[in-house]
Amino acid sequence: MEQVLHLGLDVGSTTVKLVVLDNNAKMLYSKYQRHFSDIKSTIFKLICEGYNKFKNSKITVMVTGSGGLSVNKWLHIPFIQEVTACVSSIEKFIPDTDVAIELGGEDAKITYFSGSMEQRMNGSCAGGTGAFIDQMASLLQTDASGLNELSKKHKVIYPIASRCGVFAKTDIQALLNQGADKHDIAASVFQSVVNQTISGLACGRPIKGEVAFLGGPLSFLSELRKRFIKTLKLKDNDVIFPKNSELFVAMGAAIASKDEDAISFGDLKQRISGLNSLPDCEVGKMRPLFLNQEELDEFRKRHESHKAKRGDISTYHGKCFLGIDAGSTTTKAVLIDGEGTILYSYYGSNKGNPLALTVEILKEVYAILPQDAKIVNSAVT
Repeated sequence: MEQVLHLGLDVGSTTVKLVVLDNNAKMLYSKYQRHFSDIKSTIFKLICEGYNKFKNSKITVMVTGSGGLSVNKWLHIPFIQEVTACVSSIEKFIPDTDVAIELGGEDAKITYFSGSMEQRMNGSCAGGTGAFIDQMASLLQTDASGLNELSKKHKVIYPIASRCGVFAKTDIQALLNQGADKHDIAASVFQSVVNQTISGLACGRPIKGEVAFLGGPLSFLSELRKRFIKTLKLKDNDVIFPKNSELFVAMGAAIASKDEDAISFGDLKQRISGLNSLPDCEVGKMRPLFLNQEELDEFRKRHESHKAKRGDISTYHGKCFLGIDAGSTTTKAVLIDGEGTILYSYYGSNKGNPLALTVEILKEVYAILPQDAKIVNSAVT
């Protein structure tokens, strides 16, 4: 009799995970890929790649994750809530777990297994999750893995807000302006994620016993795991870091699919063939800013009719006034005369180092400023 395989599909906020297990829950195949908000194309690609390996094998299928309900409607395959799927995996593969901490792209979860089971998950805010880490990494002109490498050489931990990405950016920008080392800022970002998870989800309930670390961020970012382990004061034998920890939710969906009716892999591939032609959502859409090129041209014409007057700095003589706007991601500078005429302007990314950029801007201004033109006042915001 042909063996029935079990496919789990985890459609998250930033990634899609696909796994295929045999009847003994042995991993036969897995894929983990960022979808960059193009969920349909990513699912299509992963299922086609799986079909190329397994052809028309009989499979059971179940989908989970924050995007799972939409896939359930599109492909007519069963859905399981991601926390439930994760619990199925934990009970199957790491049954000695007392507490599981899982971080995803935009969610964070803590599950207590000792005593009565208790599951906790963040709400609508993605503070302290994988997307939060990506955002903070971009401020330092790197990615999540680069942030991890920077963190390895840290010496100091600074307090950084993690409940909101906007507040965190403000804290990081202030640290950069003060000349804080990027290695220390990187480690501080990870510590802020730890603080948010523990304070926001544990809410005073101790995290003790054997603790499992699951999900993409905790799988790929070793320094983030270390911050959790140090903060929770865990011993080596208290830490559970299982193989394929980033796939545990998809694995749970595959396990849960065993009770579903089997279909052929070819049938699943056939269902996704028209996936891109399906509507993206069922909600109404707002009117676009511009319906056509004519509306865009009219907008530009209207706005271009109101411009600040500009002058030639090379021929200017007299008093000048300098204004600098040091923002979270960009730096803007303007030099004007007494009538408000712009003599010089700058707008550009601060590349995570606003102080150095401001110095370069000032050097450029003084290099082109005529001898009998003087900056008599300045302000920064």
